[in-house]
Amino acid sequence: MLFENLNLIEPILKALHTEGYIHPTPIQEQAIPVVLNRRDLLGCAQTGTGKTAAFAIPILQILYQQKNAQRGARPIKALILTPTRELAIQIGESFMAYGEHTGLNHLVVFGGVSQVPQVNALRHGIDILIATPGRLLDLMDQRHINLQHIDLFVLDEADRMLDMGFIHDVKKVIAKLPAKRQTLFFSATMPPEISRLADTILDNPIRVAVTPVSSTVDKIEQSIFYVEKGDKPSLLLHLLKDNSIKTALVFTRTKHGADKVAKLLNRENIYADAIHGEKSQTARERALSMFKTGQLRVLVATDIASRGIDINELSHVINFELPNVPESYVHRIGRTARAGASGIAFSFCDGEERAYLKDITKLIGQSISVVEDHPYHSKGGRVTPHNTHTSNRFSQRPANRPERTWTKRMPEKLRTAL
Repeated sequence: MLFENLNLIEPILKALHTEGYIHPTPIQEQAIPVVLNRRDLLGCAQTGTGKTAAFAIPILQILYQQKNAQRGARPIKALILTPTRELAIQIGESFMAYGEHTGLNHLVVFGGVSQVPQVNALRHGIDILIATPGRLLDLMDQRHINLQHIDLFVLDEADRMLDMGFIHDVKKVIAKLPAKRQTLFFSATMPPEISRLADTILDNPIRVAVTPVSSTVDKIEQSIFYVEKGDKPSLLLHLLKDNSIKTALVFTRTKHGADKVAKLLNRENIYADAIHGEKSQTARERALSMFKTGQLRVLVATDIASRGIDINELSHVINFELPNVPESYVHRIGRTARAGASGIAFSFCDGEERAYLKDITKLIGQSISVVEDHPYHSKGGRVTPHNTHTSNRFSQRPANRPERTWTKRMPEKLRTAL
């Protein structure tokens, strides 16, 4: 299948050619014709499957054809609602690339920055609005945004909206939309709450599911490291001595933890930065840019970055702390193995996190290899270690070493870093 076989217009095909797109991914191949036929769509697809293009390309084509058939000022016709600022920016970049030759304009609005440039852009008129829930509601309350003319509505990352507590805001936005519209609903997982929400806003939808719900990308090599909580910093430094780890996205559960890990790495001359909700938008964008260009070897993040961050050739994801929501594990490790590439996911598991691991293995329905041959291996109880993987590159001394806290082994400057 080629993009030329999807009945796309020449301006879009020209842009796709510039981007180097030849063959659509499965979600694109299935979703694009459905959207072009003006049917509601329920899409279930994990991260890294090309989901953004699956809705951006047909929306651009529909609006391009409408634009050529009408005169006068054009109100906002398409709304894409997404949970995070990073994902909103990425979607905006996709619309810019695919719509380069259409003459359509778009705007990305999110909180954490001045609303003045966003309001000025709205006054000039836009065709496509990409927004996070909070800032969108603020601008609606101030009467800067009117949704009465929305023809196409996309709810992206619906399960993440639920995780982040945005469902009530989403329902407020939906209440302001015209009853007659086309709705595209995308979610990587389909828990019962999300299925019920989909039932309330979709009209006889076509369902597109390209992978099993909550499955992980097949090309990701996943490993578990059993380790005491206090040994995690030492284990992270130990793994990063491996020069084959060119880039690593490290996840923590808390903002404070992300800052501590980034501080530790920089003290050891491993260039790192942290991104989380308390960082300014400018600081987050700068850190992401430096990571993508190779100026940072490690980016430490909370789950705010587990979706929507498209980093080319990211070789490793490291779960310094396992997430307490099992679906977040799927999205975290989905940051690697993008666009058909392979990837590696390491996860540290201490005694308090073994219940989280049990939930994760139940969700993904597959075993995760256990790495025992590393210097900080914990011999405590485990949760169903299905496979055991050993590798000499992780070993510097026998695993049956006496139990000691990491602070007694580490140099003074590392102890003070944490």
